[in-house]
Amino acid sequence: MPHEFWPSHPQRRQWLRSLGAVPLLAWSATRAAPAAAPAQAVAAQRLVALGGALTEVVYALGAEGQLVGTDTTSLYPDAALKTPKVGYMRQLSAEGLLSLRPDAVVGTHEAGPQVVLDQIRSAGVRVELVQADHSWAEVQRKLQVVGRLTGRTVQAQALQATLDAQWAQVQQQVARTAQRPRALFILAHGGAPMVAGVGTAADAVIRFAGGINVAAGFQGYRPLTAEAMASAAPQVLLNSSQGMEALGGEGAFWQRPELALTPAFQRRALVAMEANHLLGFGPRLPQAVRELHTRMLALLA
Repeated sequence: MPHEFWPSHPQRRQWLRSLGAVPLLAWSATRAAPAAAPAQAVAAQRLVALGGALTEVVYALGAEGQLVGTDTTSLYPDAALKTPKVGYMRQLSAEGLLSLRPDAVVGTHEAGPQVVLDQIRSAGVRVELVQADHSWAEVQRKLQVVGRLTGRTVQAQALQATLDAQWAQVQQQVARTAQRPRALFILAHGGAPMVAGVGTAADAVIRFAGGINVAAGFQGYRPLTAEAMASAAPQVLLNSSQGMEALGGEGAFWQRPELALTPAFQRRALVAMEANHLLGFGPRLPQAVRELHTRMLALLA
């Protein structure tokens, strides 16, 4: 759970020790006085961000000078590519993280393994984890946590107000459209292709963009099969640009025999977007949802 470090108050301890000598009248007056506000948590001067969206927030708040490391999913902005990498956020090592001498690490609850996070905490490093539930509230929580960690709460509040307005606008745009494309996201970053069911970032983004996830009959990811493709009958297929590259490009993608069984194959209806942009749930989510909504409708026009 997130925690904050509150500085000690020597004057307060001295005041408490002296209470025994305070007359009753003075003691009553002291009780009536308002308590002093607690000091704010010290801003992290050496921060490691685990997750592309959190790294984006650091840059969006102008706090990149405090960033000493990121994970391998942190690909945006371009400057993030030049930061020291600590590995994939789900497969961290304590040695790699601690070698950067961070005073704070920020990630989501998807980061791990847990034993590594415990080792980092034991070394005296603050670890703040944001709950990832694929909602707009998740984006807001990322802004708030990074703003607090970097000492930029005012900037975080201003950015949230801007993004909240953008989110409201894109949701209004989607709501005005009656057409609901039947879509399917294919995960193909390595190994056998999988399709995204409910409870995934892809499922949430499809729904936010006004589409229907045709793989809504199961949780998480399942292997891509010809039978499943035929019965799901997606009108539009979604993939990440990284996934398309892993599959050998768009030409190789459409050569997969199971895709020929879908309405999407007839139109070559494919939307490929950079993974963090489409699925990261960061500051660019309103843009990603608007782009996905517009491109899906264009493919069905």
